[in-house]
Amino acid sequence: MKPALRTTVRIVVTVLMLAAACVAAHWLWQYYKVEPWTRNGRIRADTIQITPDVTGLVTEVDVRDNQRVAKGERLFVIDHPRFALAREQAAANVRQLDIQIDQARRENARNRRLTDLVSNEAREESQMKVDNLLANRRQAQAALDTADLNLTRTEVRAPTDGIVSNIELQPGDYATAGHPVFAFIDTASLRVEGYFEETKISRIHVGDPVDVILMGESTVIHGHVESISGGIEDRDTVSSPRLLANVNPTFNWVRLAQRIPVRARLDVIPADILPIAGRTVTVRVRPAGTGGHR
Repeated sequence: MKPALRTTVRIVVTVLMLAAACVAAHWLWQYYKVEPWTRNGRIRADTIQITPDVTGLVTEVDVRDNQRVAKGERLFVIDHPRFALAREQAAANVRQLDIQIDQARRENARNRRLTDLVSNEAREESQMKVDNLLANRRQAQAALDTADLNLTRTEVRAPTDGIVSNIELQPGDYATAGHPVFAFIDTASLRVEGYFEETKISRIHVGDPVDVILMGESTVIHGHVESISGGIEDRDTVSSPRLLANVNPTFNWVRLAQRIPVRARLDVIPADILPIAGRTVTVRVRPAGTGGHR
């Protein structure tokens, strides 16, 4: 090969390699610095603390750990016989007052008919007795309604469709009103939250299609952007004791882009995917109109 040809070939190869490097560098810059995607994502779901509203001995537990349940399905029962007896006692009090009210009304009516034989004071006392009994009856009815409510709430039921989690409750345990006994995951609230660098937020809009890949999976789950967080914590400013701004006087010359939470709603979850709350996902946002599965 002639020297001139060899030189030309070297120049062409060098130019092509340089062009390829520029293209690769531009692609890498776009991919990692511009395009809105992140490996820092999680599957999230609302967690409900199952808390009894009455205090008593747990007599039945109808679910096991990690069981799926439907809304309204019974989870466990707290001392149903004791609250049934309390309800019966409250009902007996109401019936007893009804009898007393009927008798007091008859006496009051008789005193009103005997206008000349009964003093005004006696008539007022009989009317007052009726009024007091009626007030007591309303209190007794309120106690009966409370007993009915407590009896109903001895059966703790699922608030929504979901999964019971970390359940260690057993028959014989003592449940206290207001104290959670286990967690309940609301499966209807399953969503993805991606934590995007703030430099990429301008390319993300509500409604944009989203591709989600769970770590360890190859199936792409489609969804769409539901919302973008309205604020994050300012770590450089804290409140002073006198409510004045207390700004950190130091400044780091290397400033990393902060992460902004972006919530995405999953359109359809494949049957072979386990969308466990807390799993790590990769989230990629595509511009609207690029074939999003809405």
